[in-house]
Amino acid sequence: MNIPAPELTCPPEAAVLAKLIADCGGRALLVGGWVRDALLGLEAPDLDIEVFGLDPAALEALLAEHYRLDHMGRAFGILKLQGLGIDVSVPRRETKTGPGHRGFLVDADPDLTFDQAALRRDFTFNAMGYDPMRGELIDPCGGRHDLQNRLLRHTSEKFTEDPLRVLRGMQFCARFELKAVPATIDLCRTVDLEGLAPERIFPEWRKLILQGARPSLGLTFLRATGWLRFFPELEALIDCPQDPRWHPEGDVWTHILHSMDVFASERIGDPVEDLVVGLAVLCHDLGKPRTTTVAQDAIHSRGHAAAGEVETRTFLGRLKVAGNLVEQVVPLVREHSRPLEFFKAGASEAAVRRLAGRVGRIDRLVRVARADVLGRPPLKACDFPAGDWLSAKARALKIFKSGPLPLVRGRHLIALGRAPGPEFQPLLDECFQAQLDGVFQDEAGGVTFLRSLLDQ
Repeated sequence: MNIPAPELTCPPEAAVLAKLIADCGGRALLVGGWVRDALLGLEAPDLDIEVFGLDPAALEALLAEHYRLDHMGRAFGILKLQGLGIDVSVPRRETKTGPGHRGFLVDADPDLTFDQAALRRDFTFNAMGYDPMRGELIDPCGGRHDLQNRLLRHTSEKFTEDPLRVLRGMQFCARFELKAVPATIDLCRTVDLEGLAPERIFPEWRKLILQGARPSLGLTFLRATGWLRFFPELEALIDCPQDPRWHPEGDVWTHILHSMDVFASERIGDPVEDLVVGLAVLCHDLGKPRTTTVAQDAIHSRGHAAAGEVETRTFLGRLKVAGNLVEQVVPLVREHSRPLEFFKAGASEAAVRRLAGRVGRIDRLVRVARADVLGRPPLKACDFPAGDWLSAKARALKIFKSGPLPLVRGRHLIALGRAPGPEFQPLLDECFQAQLDGVFQDEAGGVTFLRSLLDQ
C-alpha cells in the first residue's frame, strides 16, 4: 500500500542521493528504523537506503563517483557513505542453509519489488519504506497501523530463521511500549537460542536498559515467549514470595519489573552510568530464590544481597557482559540494602567510607537502592530519605562519585628509608583501613600513622 506521507521530512543528504539514483534509472527508498522513528517523531541518527532497479556493480560505481565509500559491509551487500551516516544496499534474496544468523545464502536481486523485500524484515513497523521523490510511504505489511496501535507483529514465517529477532522484540517492546500479538508470541515460542552468536546477545539487552521507556514490557515479552528459560536466574524470580508488609506488589519478578521502570524513568543520560546502574537494578534480588524461607507465615530472605553475587555473575556471563562491567555491577548488588540499613542505624562516617571503598561510587548505590524502594507499589514512597541522607554524608566526605583513595602510598615508605619489598602491601593495607576508620584525615596524618607502625 502506497500512502502519501507529507509529515515525513527526508534529510537533505538522502534527497540528493535519491535524485542521483533516480537520474540513473533506479529508485531509492528510505527503509527500516528511519521510517519507524520518523513516524514516531523521533530522530534517527543513521539512514538505511535500499536501491531498486540498479545492479550492485552499477550502484557502487555511481556512488564512488560522488562519495567516499566504506566497504566494510560489502560482503552483506551494504555500502556505507563515509561521513554521512548512510548505508546503501540493494534488495536481496536469502535462503536458509544452516543455523544462526550466518546460515544464509544471500543473492542481491535489484529486480525484487519492495513488497517482496519487506518480507525478509523482522517486524511490520520495520518493513516500511519511504520514497523521498514521491513523498510516499510504502507499507505492505501494515506497519503504520501496528505502530499507531503499539502492536508488535512479525512480517512473515521467515521470522524464525534468526533467533536474534526474539531479543529484538524484547527491546522494541520496552522502547516503544508495545504489546506483541498472540501469533507473534506463539511463533517466538518455536525459536531456540541455539545458533545465536554470543556477541549478538548483549547489544539487545543494552538497548532494553539504555533506551527502554518501560523495560518491564520487554521482560514481560521475554516471559510470554518462553525465552526466560535461557536466562534461568531471572526465571527463578517468578513466584518467589516476599513479605507483603514490605512488598505488597507481589513476587520478586513483579518487584523487578517495577524497579526497572523506576530506573528507566530516572536515567541520567550517561550511557556508562546508566548501564552499570540498570544492570545492578535488574540483578539486585537474584539472590532471593536461594535464600527465601517461609515459616509460620513469615517470609525472610536473609543474606540475599550478598548471596546474589553468584547469580549475578552467572547471569551477566550469559549476557556476555565485559568483565570490567561485571566488577562494577556486583558490588552494587551485594550492598544494595546498605543505604536503608545505614540510615536506620545512623551509621558513622567510618562506615560510610568503608562502604564507598567496597562499592566504588555511592551515587550509583543510591540510584540502585532508590529503584528498589520505589519499585514496591502501592506503597507510597514519593521520596527516599535514606538516599538523601547517605548522599549528603558521602558528599561531605568527598566520596559521592568516587571511592576513597589511599593517602599513604609506597613512596612514603621509600621516603622513610624502606626498600620496596613484600612487606609493603600489608603496611599499606593497614594504613588504608585506618584511613577508612577515620584514624587520620590527610596525608600528614597518614605518614604519622605509618611511622607508628614502623616503630612497633
